[in-house]
Order: sequence, then C-alpha cells, then structure tokens
Amino acid sequence: MLDDFKKFIAKGNVIDLAVAVIIGGAFALITKALTDDIIMPLVGYLFGGLDFSNYFILLGEVPEGYEGSLTNYAELKEAGVAMIGYGAFLTTIVNFLILGFLIFLMVRWVKKLVEAQKKAEEEKPKGPTEIELLQEIRDELKKRPVA
Repeated sequence: MLDDFKKFIAKGNVIDLAVAVIIGGAFALITKALTDDIIMPLVGYLFGGLDFSNYFILLGEVPEGYEGSLTNYAELKEAGVAMIGYGAFLTTIVNFLILGFLIFLMVRWVKKLVEAQKKAEEEKPKGPTEIELLQEIRDELKKRPVA
C-alpha cells in the first residue's frame, strides 16, 4: 500500500494540484486584502463614509457584562451575540467577484498563449517525413549506375 501511495504522489498531476491549491490560497489572501483594504473603503467613501463591515442585524440579547461597542460587529461577534452580518457578507461577495474576474482574466490569457503557440506550430515550415526521405534516397540510389 505504501508503494501505491508513493506512485500516486509522484504523479505530476498530484504535485501540480498541490501547487495550485497553495498558490490559490495565497491568491485568495491577496484578493481579500484588495477587497477589505482598498475596494470596500472606496465604496464606503462613495456612499458617504459607510463602513460595510459594521452592517449587521442583532438577533439576540447582548450578554450581561458586555462593555464593548454596540455598533462594532467584530466585538459583538467575539462576545457571542447572535446576529446577521450582511456587511461582511457583502464584502465576501465583492471578494468572490474580484477573484472570479481575475481568474477569468488569467484563463483567458493562458488560452491566448496556447492558441498563439498552436498557430506558430502550424505556421512552422514542415519538412519531409522520414518515409519521404527514405523514398528520395532510394530513388537517387536507383538512378546511379551499378559499378
């Protein structure tokens, strides 16, 4: 069983998948930072300084002894207050749309590269095949006088 596992792991597509998952995770972090630190503050500014991360609906009571802000989503969430965080959800949707668009652009770019490579291969002058070369040699040998 260990040998089978080694063969499975050694296959190129498993290694490629592992690399893709790691790069995808890092790419998601970059996209999240772009959304949280650049895009959503700009959207908030355009809508009059709104902070979408603090948009929520309280569903339950605030625990006794809670002394934090009643308008801070992160503090209330940490305190265990039941609520719907639609601002955080909206931020996640924007993050997903950005990530999807960037992946679309990357796939489109790779597709263009592959098509360009195929076109270059097709335009490359093709020489005679091995059989055609052997036939030419045979015909030339037939033309020579036998000594």
